[in-house]
Amino acid sequence: AQPDRKHVRDVARRLGVIQIDSVNVVTRTHYLPAFSRLGDYPREVLEAEAWGPKRSLFEYWGHEASMMPLELQPLFRWRMERARDGAMWTGLARFGRERRDYIDGVLAEIERRGPVTGGDFAEGPRGQPGWWEWSDGKRALEWLFWAGLITTKTRKVFERVYDLTERALPARVIDLPTPNEADAQRELVRIAARAQGVATAADLRDWFRLPLADSRARIEELVEDRELTPVHVEGWRHTAYLAPEAKTPRKVSTSALLSPFDNLIWTRDRTERLFDVKVRLEIYTPAEKRLHGYYVLPFLEDEAITARVDLKSDRKAGALLVQAAWGERDATAETPPRLANALTRMAGWLGLDRVEIVGRGDLAGALDAAMPKTGANP
Repeated sequence: AQPDRKHVRDVARRLGVIQIDSVNVVTRTHYLPAFSRLGDYPREVLEAEAWGPKRSLFEYWGHEASMMPLELQPLFRWRMERARDGAMWTGLARFGRERRDYIDGVLAEIERRGPVTGGDFAEGPRGQPGWWEWSDGKRALEWLFWAGLITTKTRKVFERVYDLTERALPARVIDLPTPNEADAQRELVRIAARAQGVATAADLRDWFRLPLADSRARIEELVEDRELTPVHVEGWRHTAYLAPEAKTPRKVSTSALLSPFDNLIWTRDRTERLFDVKVRLEIYTPAEKRLHGYYVLPFLEDEAITARVDLKSDRKAGALLVQAAWGERDATAETPPRLANALTRMAGWLGLDRVEIVGRGDLAGALDAAMPKTGANP
């Protein structure tokens, strides 16, 4: 049976956080973690969970811009409170101090008018390229979002539609009690520990981007309460912490293409410790300096990352383009056919007719030879 809303909710709860990013070269990254873990689920299911009338997810600053289970919203109220006191991007915090009356006016307008987009407040002075090029209205909306006073009600063609938080989220969530900072942060560390199984202090902190001093204190408290167990992992330089629910499977048998923003490879140091592979995000690297490509997806094969592919969806031509394919040290003779199968499945999930190997890389030839001769390359 095809994965449904329950399966997507389960993935979101197990991970605790799914990163959002606007880059749409293959598909937007928030669709990919569920595909990597469930297979070809309907993307409309995630949209319903995130932005539908019976949603189970909300948007806020979790790892980066993220969608997270609704029940976690109270755990971020301390971050919202700190944001109101200036704990956000420096320029946006300065804008909040200097233009608070304007921001309050925007909030009052949303309260009066109802849901709005950035386009509703588009007029305003512009500066140099970058986020500071936003109009004053856009800056005000971002400040209010960070402060938790407004949130994403839905999205239209990926553009956020904002409303007051108490109107956008279900009353059952709004009415949940607000934990103190320490309790909320401890629960976020627990979630990060469960999601990772075994993790260093840096890994645990990075999951929800917790402040350094706070994360250290919370980890120490959880160790003292025997909710985390310090362990030594061979080859790791730093102490790791084992979640109580963590289990070691006898064997891992799976294959999955991973978004460059997938939770499994967020922390580059952790990725290298787990898989002995250096994974770097090259989207923001000048083209002539990229080693593997623009939008590169590592290929997880059983317990190893065995390859990586630079992909692009050519929607007009109906093709998933493999612009580069590279093998890793743990690649075997099984890697090309398993990767070919994963690419064919992804193309079908994206509504594309075929996979085309069009680029470079030391695995490109073997991958092309392994592609199914029907429903893939012509």
